[in-house]
Amino acid sequence: METNSLYPVATKEELQNLYVGRSLKDVATPAAVLDISKLKSNCNRMLEAVDSLNFGWRAHIKTHKTIELTRLQVGSGIGPVNIIVSTIIEAEHVLPLLLEYKNSGRAVNLLYSFPITPAAVPRLSLISKSLGPNGLSLMIDHPDQLQSVVTLYKECSTAPCIFLKIDMGDHRAGVVPRTAACSELIASLLALQTAGTAYFLGLYSHAGHSYASSSRSTALDYLRQEFESLLITATSVHSLIPSHPLILSVGATPTTTSVRNLLSPSESAPEEEKIAINTLNTAIQAIRDEKCSIEIHAGVYPTLDVQQLATHVLPQSLLSWDNLAFTIIAEVASLYPGRGKNGSPEALLGAGSLALGREPCKAYSGWGILTPWNRPGVSSQENGPEDIKGWVVGRVSQEHGILTWGGGSEKAEEVLEIGQKVRIWPNHACIAGAGYGWYLVVDGSKEGREDEIIDVWPRWRGW
Repeated sequence: METNSLYPVATKEELQNLYVGRSLKDVATPAAVLDISKLKSNCNRMLEAVDSLNFGWRAHIKTHKTIELTRLQVGSGIGPVNIIVSTIIEAEHVLPLLLEYKNSGRAVNLLYSFPITPAAVPRLSLISKSLGPNGLSLMIDHPDQLQSVVTLYKECSTAPCIFLKIDMGDHRAGVVPRTAACSELIASLLALQTAGTAYFLGLYSHAGHSYASSSRSTALDYLRQEFESLLITATSVHSLIPSHPLILSVGATPTTTSVRNLLSPSESAPEEEKIAINTLNTAIQAIRDEKCSIEIHAGVYPTLDVQQLATHVLPQSLLSWDNLAFTIIAEVASLYPGRGKNGSPEALLGAGSLALGREPCKAYSGWGILTPWNRPGVSSQENGPEDIKGWVVGRVSQEHGILTWGGGSEKAEEVLEIGQKVRIWPNHACIAGAGYGWYLVVDGSKEGREDEIIDVWPRWRGW
């Protein structure tokens, strides 16, 4: 049977011996870098927000695929450890950590967030056996998937928990509320629960289209739509079994991050933001009146990226370039004065689509933005990516990144040099990280030692 052993990962000890103590300026490129001070800040702020709002929390680990960052996402203490994975190999790699938490007395639940298929059953059965009762959750959005649930139960003799995936508008996966298909699935899940084959844990949504947000009010409204879509479905469940407890799990990083606006609403906020906060609070109270538990989830919020900045879901004082924890180091390979639009300069970067990803950002035309690092006299951007001025990765092919000069001036205010190393903020951290086997970890809060590699985190590969 295919397992994670077929995708070998360099050992942490080997990587530490190779990199720890070195400077980022001395490593081969391209390379992926994480700033642990920013990761800790982003993770702690999320944990504090959900705790203050009395929400449950479920951390998605698909962005980074590491043990170390998973620890930061779930935090310390004795509270539950609820995890989401997109691939079975993520589940297999994080399993030892979950067992560690379970043995320490923390309740553990792992959600495999892709609708279950027959081919997934053997590996998921082993995970369910290891975690025991209430340890594994599955996602369902079609009645034909239920046979795989039954097969898994027969293989491991442990009833999995089930989330019913609700499509609240982005049409990636899920069943539409208030449809015959949704009613059929609810009845079928309750029948499986009665038979002892599964436990109907809750309802799940993902507002992927919230990446189109461009203001706090927009993101808050997407979150309200998520809550209301699940609440409508919860009332359908309770019409059949009134006392059944349900977890309503909502979120994407834009909507989940936006909950921090509920903690300190501003009197000077635009009227549409005040309305969005009020209507969202009304939806939250309606869910609690229905006796449902609220859980929020997110994945890319620890690292953040240019796409997240472009959503403007928080004030700039709370979400800015300084919060982006993930960068790619690359080297300038050639220079092309006057080759660009209107005679502007271009340069060749040794990082193309495999190193940076090929995910667009709605705020600007490009595939990554140069940070101020190793660029004397250059300061960080003051505004969002819509107003970017300076070098961006304007075009990419497999291994080539073409730096173009943006900002309205035909003449670059900064001249790059061949051999100069630069760091790039990628558009989408989930995709950009996929090309790397490990992350070099630095601590940007260490004045004078910001470039010193203090750790290396192996990254899981495969499916």
